[in-house]
Amino acid sequence: MAELSFEISSSQQSRPVPTEVTDPLTTPDGLEATDHRLGSIDGTEAEGAVDGSATLFSASTSTETLSAAQERISVQPPTATRLHLNSLFWSVGVYTVSRLVLLATALVVGYLVHVSLGSELSAFDGVWYLKLVAHGYPHMPLKTQSTLGFLPLYPMAIWATARLSSLPPLDAGLVVSGVGGLVSALLIKRLAAGWWGERTARYAVLAFLFFPGSVVFSMVYSEGLLIPLMVGCLLALRSRRFILAGILASLAGIVEPVGLVAIPVCLLAALYAMHRSIGSKGHWYSFSGYRGRSLSTARPLLAPALSTLGIGGFAIYLWVWTGTPFAAYDAQYYGWHQHSDPFRLVGHALMVLLHGLSKLTTLHLRVHLYAINLNLVNGLLGAVFIVIALVMLFKSKKELSVDVLAWTVGIAFLTFLSLRTPPNARMIIAAFPATLIWARRLRKRRFVLFLTGEAVLLVLMSGLTFAGLMRP
Repeated sequence: MAELSFEISSSQQSRPVPTEVTDPLTTPDGLEATDHRLGSIDGTEAEGAVDGSATLFSASTSTETLSAAQERISVQPPTATRLHLNSLFWSVGVYTVSRLVLLATALVVGYLVHVSLGSELSAFDGVWYLKLVAHGYPHMPLKTQSTLGFLPLYPMAIWATARLSSLPPLDAGLVVSGVGGLVSALLIKRLAAGWWGERTARYAVLAFLFFPGSVVFSMVYSEGLLIPLMVGCLLALRSRRFILAGILASLAGIVEPVGLVAIPVCLLAALYAMHRSIGSKGHWYSFSGYRGRSLSTARPLLAPALSTLGIGGFAIYLWVWTGTPFAAYDAQYYGWHQHSDPFRLVGHALMVLLHGLSKLTTLHLRVHLYAINLNLVNGLLGAVFIVIALVMLFKSKKELSVDVLAWTVGIAFLTFLSLRTPPNARMIIAAFPATLIWARRLRKRRFVLFLTGEAVLLVLMSGLTFAGLMRP
């Protein structure tokens, strides 16, 4: 028996003590498994000092490993959802601040010139949009200023909002413009982030929201509907969702006349996409590259085809309602004198400016401002701004797509040809890439100066707009 006991004791002492530690990150019950393996020999609990110390060491090591894992988890970078929410809250916060600045400006101007807040926010085109909501289009073509000069989608949105919310048309129009401005800011941030990254995209949103033309998001103006539709169209073209892009472009084309630029934008984007699909085996202007290829190669053409449906449907409606599909064109041409006259803007604006400056010492400031016709001066300054912006856009053309450049150039071209609708702040905000590019091309200190100047001009020019001295 003594010999037997000695042999058992020797076998226990000669058995190696396991030292493997199970990683609790890979085994959910790693600590319990380790204790079981180190605390038993041949299915029984170990009673020796060596086995007990091994069990204690294993438990301690596993506890330390678990603590380290928890510490690593606690310092992991934010999830995609958290980053998205932070970006969302930031954009909403900047938009809210910009609207509060404009609201304060409107209240101060209204107090000084004795104008109601509603009159300030529905001035100029807002009066016509509200009249269109209340009375619709006339049954006959008119060659004078009438509601036929305005396209239907924005007043339709006001009418629908008023019906669903029981708001007055004025309040409904402000809701449509305000919500549209917020959606524009969110979509523009996403668009710019795809070009330049998250940080520059935030700067781009600042440049967009504090540009003087952003006052339209606080007024009854159709850019609150046009811009989100067009930004959505560009995002859809970038992701090759051509059906969605065509639908959004079609809607943009019946918001206001410059929205029709979306049709050639979709066409150019489709041709470019087809050219890339064909590659070197054919030419984008011929069908030789389609041999042996499926019809999916022509899928981009859905965008320009669909983009014509909106204005085409509106023309048919006018034909039935007034007897001519050109009733809206006639109203703008004869009623608002929307003529194409290259270079007339610059020459006429300079003449008006010089004539007004000559009366500076003889006229009261308010009369003088009316005499100068600040709308043309606004267009002249806007022309300088958009030319510089176009130069910067083309310097960064490798970072942008052809549809983005086409949209900006198209609006600049139309406004340079028009005396009634010059490249003022409202048209430049519609050509939004011209405001975003400054965030990309200016370094931090210069961008701060640029943003400060924008904010000052936003307050001053919006004040003139609220006072009825200058169109937005």
